[in-house]
Amino acid sequence: MTKTPLALALLGTLAMQPLPVFAEDKPSATAAATPAPTPNPDPYANETKEQRDARMAWWRDARFGMFIHWGVYAVPAGFHKGQPVGGLGEWIMHGGKIPAEEYKPYANEFNPTQYDPDAWVALAKKAGMKYIIITTKHHDGFALWPSAASDWDIEATPYKKDLLKPLAEACQKHGIQLGFYYSQAKDWINDGASTPNPKPSRTMDEYIDQIAVPQMRELLTNYSAAPVIIWWDFPTAMNEERAAKLIELLKLKPGIIHNNRLLKIAPYGKVDMEKIKSGKRDPYSGDTETPEQHIPDTGLGDRDWEACMTINETWGFKSDDHNWKSSKTLIQHLIDIASKGGNYLLNVGPTAEGIIPEPSVERLEDIGQWMEVNSESIYGTQASPFTKLTWGRCTQKKHDNGTTLYLHVFEWPSDGKLLVPGLENEVKSAALLANGEALKFEKTPDGVQLKVPEKALDPNATVIKVEIAGEPKVTAPPSAPVDQKK
Repeated sequence: MTKTPLALALLGTLAMQPLPVFAEDKPSATAAATPAPTPNPDPYANETKEQRDARMAWWRDARFGMFIHWGVYAVPAGFHKGQPVGGLGEWIMHGGKIPAEEYKPYANEFNPTQYDPDAWVALAKKAGMKYIIITTKHHDGFALWPSAASDWDIEATPYKKDLLKPLAEACQKHGIQLGFYYSQAKDWINDGASTPNPKPSRTMDEYIDQIAVPQMRELLTNYSAAPVIIWWDFPTAMNEERAAKLIELLKLKPGIIHNNRLLKIAPYGKVDMEKIKSGKRDPYSGDTETPEQHIPDTGLGDRDWEACMTINETWGFKSDDHNWKSSKTLIQHLIDIASKGGNYLLNVGPTAEGIIPEPSVERLEDIGQWMEVNSESIYGTQASPFTKLTWGRCTQKKHDNGTTLYLHVFEWPSDGKLLVPGLENEVKSAALLANGEALKFEKTPDGVQLKVPEKALDPNATVIKVEIAGEPKVTAPPSAPVDQKK
């Protein structure tokens, strides 16, 4: 399909790796000029707490999602001209200093004939994931769908067919929510921010008007119920005027959720805890914080957050990255994040053929086995009332008759005694979640002590379900630290 100005008229990151190889990741003097402040056009900027809670409810209940990094960068898979390129797979054009004329031919080899979106969604569902975020366009500018705004899209490949539409259909079939990642500013091929082109074909403002805005309109209007989330990444050379043109499009999809990476973001998704504690919000700060490749030491107060993390070291597929995290580590990450009131967005990087690597599949299936037994302790839970538990983590659910505590035991006590420190509430019952076996308990000066079996039921994490009267009342030891680092 030829993309023409007429078509445009009719239409009306992830992973961060700041390598100073191409043009500086800074706006030009013209772009850097700060425009006059504009009213916040976020359609949800002035919603009430009740309205926000209703809009965010499904996402808060979900707790677990799949991130998919996929694009032309899966063809070189970490190698260029036979040589390995360091860094992240999806950043190979940047890290390898690959000119556009050398990078674009990789599209001729991007032919994912083994792409099975139904199998991808079924895998996510089996793992216990409730939503999927896919990179519709990463920083190399390649669009996974036929876009009228640019020829650098799926139609430049032998495959030609829209990769998003069948994924949206599979998600609807399996009851999984679908969101879209979109690199709104950094674009190395279409001459957006950080372009390596010494003579860009367009200014940054022209890029927003000619590429980002029309593509975002396509994504918001062409896929039925999807997307329910827009995952911006990342805001090189953005200002409020440019951000406004994008965020106002969100009204096309009522109820949509979007993250904090449209206008500003700290390096690698670091969270500014002082700002969060102060209650101040930057304009266009979106709905969710996005810590990347790390789990905050504590929760983030009333701020929703989602930790995005990889199963190995890279986001996009790299054929030489075999540093896979264990299933146990991934399961405990899920628990740790839920215990702090966050969501876990766990990444897979499919091959150019459309195959999710087997080590990723194996680990997702392992997580699914644990979730099949213990998902009650993750979905719809709130952060732990305890400042620190030396043996594991806790999630909770509050209800009219009291509170359910889910104790996730990583380190099983060798003496058969598990202390729940500082818990003052009346305990109604305690049982192993996996088999319902009742446990004896008693109040002690230090809290509540449970008598547990000699061996853990699950080496990854055994969950104990404790029913207490009222909302949790916990007396923390004076010396108790404020984090849950191990």
